Amino acid sequence: MNFGKDTPVGFIGLGVMGGGMAHCLLRQGFRLHVSGRRPEALAPFVAAGARAEASPAGLARACNLVILCLSDDAAVEAVLFGAGGLAEGLAAGSCVVDTSTISASSARAFGQRLQAQGVTFLDAPISGGQQGAESGTLNTMVGGPAEALEACKPVLQAFCKTITHVGAVGAGQTVKSCNQVAVAGALLGVADAIALAKSQGVDPAVMRDVLLNGTARSFVLEKHGQRVIAGDYKPGFRVSLMRKDLRIALKTAADAGAVLAGAPVAEALLDELVRDGRGELDWAVLGQRVQEKRSA
Repeated sequence: MNFGKDTPVGFIGLGVMGGGMAHCLLRQGFRLHVSGRRPEALAPFVAAGARAEASPAGLARACNLVILCLSDDAAVEAVLFGAGGLAEGLAAGSCVVDTSTISASSARAFGQRLQAQGVTFLDAPISGGQQGAESGTLNTMVGGPAEALEACKPVLQAFCKTITHVGAVGAGQTVKSCNQVAVAGALLGVADAIALAKSQGVDPAVMRDVLLNGTARSFVLEKHGQRVIAGDYKPGFRVSLMRKDLRIALKTAADAGAVLAGAPVAEALLDELVRDGRGELDWAVLGQRVQEKRSA
């Protein structure tokens, strides 16, 4: 089966990221069906042309392709298998694409349960932030059958610039964890560089400009480094969510006997921020927490 603009597409999880993705689908003419716990959250999408369904099960009966963008493992499991969940309405041959960030082990378990009723599951976590979701320039790393991904690509391309098949179900979540570990380590380095510059009376903005023209250049230095220097922590991707993602990565590593060096440091600092009441700020505030440590 190939999914395209003539195929009803279901979407559950219309938050900061999912909302942007859903609007991309609507702007490009897809027949979108939405479901959620709060009717007022669905209203902007219905006004833009989506059809509201009363429950995930009802949405599944109307759509052979369903996209999820939810907060954690428990939320995905509840939408899939809870009372009135998708599994009650999904027909054999349907496909669920989960763009949430959850553990690889949960993705594999969900995939196996759906496979038993003839439904394909793709774990397709995304990166690119709120701006990427709204502009349709996200990146996704997809685990699951390659042929199912090919069938879904015309839909995923509505909100993704890059779509990469990385292996079997669960591999997408593993690669996403690798991404989060890498960017957390990079932000720790940028924050340390800012702290060092300040300690020597060097303007951190000047230091950043110099580094951007050399081997230290990175997306994190360019984007998050500027946020740290300016003290701009209006949320794009929140502290609480990055802490959740790093905890997933750390547990995945521990279960496999792998040792991570930088991720535990970043997770501990993010946890301090959550306990300080800053969990809803952009996770770049991790850089500020490092500055606070240096001045303590």
